[in-house]
Amino acid sequence: MKSVMSWNEWSNLDAIGLADLVRKGQITPREVAQQVALAIDALNPAINSIIEVFDDAVNDPMKDGTNPDGAFAGIPFLMKDLGPTLKGRLQEMGSLLMRGNRSSADSFLTTRIRQAGLNIIGRTTTPEFGLCSSAENPEVYITRNPWNLDYTTCGSSAGTAASVAAGIIPIAHATDGGGSIRIPAGVNGNIGLKPSRGVLSVAPYSSDLMGVVSAQGCHTRTIRDTAAFVDSCRGGAPGEFMPYWMPPQPYSELIRRDPKRLRIAVSHEWGDYQSTPHIVAELERAAGFLEELGHHVEWVIPDINFHAAYTAQTECYIMNFSQTISGLLEQKGLERPPADLIEPMCIRVWEEGRFASYSQRAKMQGVFNETSRRLAAFFENWDIILTPTMALPTPLVGTKEYLTISDNPSVSDWFENLWRIFSYTPIANLCGLPGISLPMAELENGMPLGIHALTRQGDDGLLLQLGAQIERALDGKWNHGRRPAVHVTEIDAAPQQLSSITGSRRQE
Repeated sequence: MKSVMSWNEWSNLDAIGLADLVRKGQITPREVAQQVALAIDALNPAINSIIEVFDDAVNDPMKDGTNPDGAFAGIPFLMKDLGPTLKGRLQEMGSLLMRGNRSSADSFLTTRIRQAGLNIIGRTTTPEFGLCSSAENPEVYITRNPWNLDYTTCGSSAGTAASVAAGIIPIAHATDGGGSIRIPAGVNGNIGLKPSRGVLSVAPYSSDLMGVVSAQGCHTRTIRDTAAFVDSCRGGAPGEFMPYWMPPQPYSELIRRDPKRLRIAVSHEWGDYQSTPHIVAELERAAGFLEELGHHVEWVIPDINFHAAYTAQTECYIMNFSQTISGLLEQKGLERPPADLIEPMCIRVWEEGRFASYSQRAKMQGVFNETSRRLAAFFENWDIILTPTMALPTPLVGTKEYLTISDNPSVSDWFENLWRIFSYTPIANLCGLPGISLPMAELENGMPLGIHALTRQGDDGLLLQLGAQIERALDGKWNHGRRPAVHVTEIDAAPQQLSSITGSRRQE
């Protein structure tokens, strides 16, 4: 295999840009897939973001039903190893228990992704069952941040975030049960939209009535790629209960014009949680930038019961993940999680939630309802809630307090640690709201920091419109025009330097 273009040219093209070249006959889907495979060979030893490459899909991009006439014209796509399934392919969910697990059918969203013209060529890393904040169990894999290999990518869309940030691929699949699209997008300098509940299908293996907190999506480096993905992949499968949102016009058209003057409520003090002074300063800078764009900006905290919301979130995740683990154990004929195959906190979550009563679930859903109604009322007066994507700086690799290999004996205390750092994203899952992380800020150490925007349910287009307005104002230079240390352009620029960056990580 050889590259079809220089890595500098490659890094300047988004997915739609590559698709345009394919449609013009200047490159082929096979050549594009092979270029991705070369990038994986060069960079994956350092960041460990991709578990498997489907060589057959690289060599024959249309073999699995990819639609060459779709918006993405056959360009490659990586699927997070969790959520939608691929017939005949492995899905191991970041767990030793699930090693060798092959899917018997495509999920509905998988078919939509292929109809959109995306060629699924591999799997990206995720923590076990997507429960914790990053993919770093040494017995499975350790995924590292391409901006600085000493830091985590966060998660749970860990491998997707690192792959897109490093320039390996312009678009990849992600999922979000409490921030798992937006948090790693913010930490790795990508664009991450969590769509509203009722935009992208979870059928047939998840219930749109019971699995209401989880959402599907993608990571990209341009707003137009995200808009095209949602436009092409949205909609419910036959039999899904959810009334699926359909906008009056495609987002790819909507983003071409600026939004109206928006009422933007800025905040970071949510209940017991607040951001560090530097992150607050970055939020202030972002708010000032939006004011310069003509929007009304004011520091206002949403009027909700934060303590009740966080408590309900904790109960929801304990019950949901416990049932997920119980279902997998039943498939394998096991009565208990094997301690050598399932991580300690996942076992504790299973123990905590497996006997939860319907009354507990109903009470939790009552808080969800109350919080959703209060936020909806808030959005009668405000268009956007603006926060940082995270309240605390990106953790170093091996910070066990956020991981499911933690030895913390208390499940509730472990979740409390998560809320302290990931304070602002789970509310969107609880209420079914859209949220987006935009790469327009940075931490004191130079690592990316996402700025997070929320809006009313079903108004995903407004977030993309605002993102596109910001992108134009920045002349496309997200992350202040900077690139990660581990990046495809290093393959061209300094192969020896790249080797020195990646070499120390090759054995992990």
